[in-house]
Amino acid sequence: MGLVDLLRGAESFAALVGSTPGEEVAVLEYLMAILYAAGHAPVDADEWQYWVETRQPLRPAATGWPSSLDDHWDLFHPERPLGQNVLLAPFMAEHGVGSAQLVIERAGSYNQFFDKVHLHSPEPMPPDVAFRAMLTQHAYGLGGRAMAKSDWLGPQLTYQAVGRLGTRIRVVATGPTLGDTLRLNLAPCERTPTGEKRTGTFNYSWTDGRAGRRTFRARKVSRQPDGPADLHSFLGRSILLRPVLVDGRVMVDRVLQAAGELLDPLPPMYLQDAVLEKTRKDGKVLPLRPSEDRALWRESHAVYAAAATASQDLTKGADLYDRLARLRDRRVDLVAVGLISRQATATAWASGTYPYVPGEEDKLKEAADEGLAICEYAAKSLYTAAVAARDAAYPNPKPADKAKQLKRFHAEPELWAGAADHFFALMSEVSCGNNPGEGPLEAFGTEIRNLTKTVLHDRLRSLPPDGRGMNARAQAEQRLRKRLTGPTCPAYLKEPPRA
Repeated sequence: MGLVDLLRGAESFAALVGSTPGEEVAVLEYLMAILYAAGHAPVDADEWQYWVETRQPLRPAATGWPSSLDDHWDLFHPERPLGQNVLLAPFMAEHGVGSAQLVIERAGSYNQFFDKVHLHSPEPMPPDVAFRAMLTQHAYGLGGRAMAKSDWLGPQLTYQAVGRLGTRIRVVATGPTLGDTLRLNLAPCERTPTGEKRTGTFNYSWTDGRAGRRTFRARKVSRQPDGPADLHSFLGRSILLRPVLVDGRVMVDRVLQAAGELLDPLPPMYLQDAVLEKTRKDGKVLPLRPSEDRALWRESHAVYAAAATASQDLTKGADLYDRLARLRDRRVDLVAVGLISRQATATAWASGTYPYVPGEEDKLKEAADEGLAICEYAAKSLYTAAVAARDAAYPNPKPADKAKQLKRFHAEPELWAGAADHFFALMSEVSCGNNPGEGPLEAFGTEIRNLTKTVLHDRLRSLPPDGRGMNARAQAEQRLRKRLTGPTCPAYLKEPPRA
């Protein structure tokens, strides 16, 4: 199905479904760029609210502007292939690699000095899959050295920057249909001095006639987007796809990928969804980042805090959360997506869905804050219990062995894995109008307390049934009981007194 068909039928589709959460976000971003470029977007918060509440049709954007420029939408156009840099064409025959390089999760490190055997696989890729993977690279592509040579177009060609969304969590407000989701996330356009919408330039390709495209022979030069259409269609990579006929069907068998355009630090108007937090090291306010060591649902309190304090946040001005607060008695889901990586290698996609009801921000924030505090305390309690078990089981350990011995009894990973479903159930119950302190948090605390005991018990099963093993088990369970009955234990987690 084509992009225009998606817009025409946006009210009939529940949502975009891609191979990864990042791909779904990248396609949504591109659809938004088309709407902006077509001039089909609200101009202020009042009009945005009207569009959302009356379900303003999106078909006008699909029936006029895109179809009048058919050759601009050709993925394999000889001079301006959609989303690509045709200047790489002279190097394709000798240096093109397999289509796996296009997929963030398969490419691994881009470093050209490693033996990337898997990237030379001749397995072709369907063009629609390649197109979506290309959009994902533009938005989320990781930094590092590209498999490109500096004598092609210049020494800067090999140095890829991290994509616009690759360094932060992207939050998308979702509704019951794709059309609702698009309208919810269409930030109002500014007006030019003549009263026209300042939508910006759509990036069809590297050679679409736009002036000021960066070169790769001089120093790195970044630029500011000229409007939302430019922002959401930004060419964060130089990419070129090679078509080939396979059994009468066009496929992609070779890819070249290198550095693309660079963005200046974005102003608040281009960070509509960003959840801002102060960094621990220097206190700078930056968008929330995904973490390899911390599941994304554990950051939901920050998302709800952004919604609860949106109008008070003077660092960002009006944003997505301010507008959502206007939609009384209407539930939306906030979907957070981030790419977790180690240096230039993708580790995993992180995503989470958080229910949000305008007017209930404080209740949702209270539940998220208290729920996370309960889990954090339980996790620390498991640590102290694991220390007690280790010290009893290994009374004279070698210093180098202590960490490994502690890991044997430390059940924190199982706690976080098991707590996620309980947390989402808690937030769903509160989003239905229930007061968090009148049942939901009490039930959640009981579930986490039972889970904490269960995961510790499972870890202690490996202890031998001798005196030392029994003593280690007793010490760990006693330490946990002390923590769960102590004065600092959260009220909803605390063990009730024994009869």
